[in-house]
Amino acid sequence: MGQDVLFEIFKGVGKLFLNPVFYLSFFFAAYLGVARVKRERKQFTVRAENAYFELRQFLKTGVIIGLSLSLLSVLLVLVIPMEIIIYIGVFTCLLSLIGKTRFLSPVYTAGLGILLSIFSLHAGWDFFLFSKSDLDSDIIIFPTAIILLGLLIVAEGMLVRRNGAQKTSPRLTKSARGQYIGVHLSERIWLVPLFLFIPTGILSSPIEGWPMFTVGDQTYSLLLVPFLLGFKQEVQGMHPIAAIRSVGKNTIMLGIVITLSAIGVYFYPPVAYASIVIAIIVREWITSRQKNIEKTKSFYFSRKNNGVMILGIVPESPADKMGLKIGELITKVNNIPVHDESELYKALQKNSAHCRIEVLDTRGENRFVQRALYEGDHHELGLLLIQDHKQEGNAAV
Repeated sequence: MGQDVLFEIFKGVGKLFLNPVFYLSFFFAAYLGVARVKRERKQFTVRAENAYFELRQFLKTGVIIGLSLSLLSVLLVLVIPMEIIIYIGVFTCLLSLIGKTRFLSPVYTAGLGILLSIFSLHAGWDFFLFSKSDLDSDIIIFPTAIILLGLLIVAEGMLVRRNGAQKTSPRLTKSARGQYIGVHLSERIWLVPLFLFIPTGILSSPIEGWPMFTVGDQTYSLLLVPFLLGFKQEVQGMHPIAAIRSVGKNTIMLGIVITLSAIGVYFYPPVAYASIVIAIIVREWITSRQKNIEKTKSFYFSRKNNGVMILGIVPESPADKMGLKIGELITKVNNIPVHDESELYKALQKNSAHCRIEVLDTRGENRFVQRALYEGDHHELGLLLIQDHKQEGNAAV
């Protein structure tokens, strides 16, 4: 029996490669990477991360969280009709093709897919190879669908909190006064694979060879389904790590609440509609709330009178190897006070073989970093800064 189950699991994993969402996610991640590099090169003449960064991030982190939540899904015997999975995939593909990263949040892709499935259930649609729905089945279908939505929202929050705040992309924009300020953009997608049980009865596919095994007196197919999750947030009034982690924490809490709402759905199925609508409204509120908080604050990355603000760090550059961080304020270079980009550059020339920098970190504490500079090092220090003048393409030192 154990070998049969293991064999069916491997077959279910194999079906992952038949899902178009799996392949679409690679193209979308590549597109985000190329677009980001072009934007950074235009504004800073160098890029912060290479174009493969999004491809490296979207699979590794998403798989870890997806497989962790799959354990919970299997323990709960989460049965999801194939129709719901296909509808979610359709909305995911449509939103991906039009490039709306923020709307790849599961509150939209999964929420709209579940709503359409519920509508088709009541309308009695014939859907390709699927039989007409039995309205008596909604007491089972609705709660599990809402649990799936809740788990995907929790996954989004965990990914935003853990990965969304790392290596955000620096950008330059103009304030209302026409001065250049720095902002940080986090735009990510993650592929989250979840093991789900597919029923062999209502709304299930009779495709020959589909992996199936029995749990109790019911027969199911165990399928590894790829879900594409997206996130986009621009931060200007706070350090990006604090701002984005706050969004992630609130999203996790929303996911937990939506998951628990499945209890109410079990006793009164129409609660499913309310759960989906609430999920969309609250997720939008989380984003809007963070923006409103930042509007009450001054620009975090802007020209300072007591030093030079670090907007970005080029990977593997001398600045990166010295441990400098974004958001830190450089106050002295080689014991020379600096107040702008030109003064920083002149101070670096005082000693071409060694660099000693005094910074004010994000906690307001002074610290020193130093390093010998070698001929094989990055041709510049590797700092992305706020410009001294209103002319793009000259903000890297």
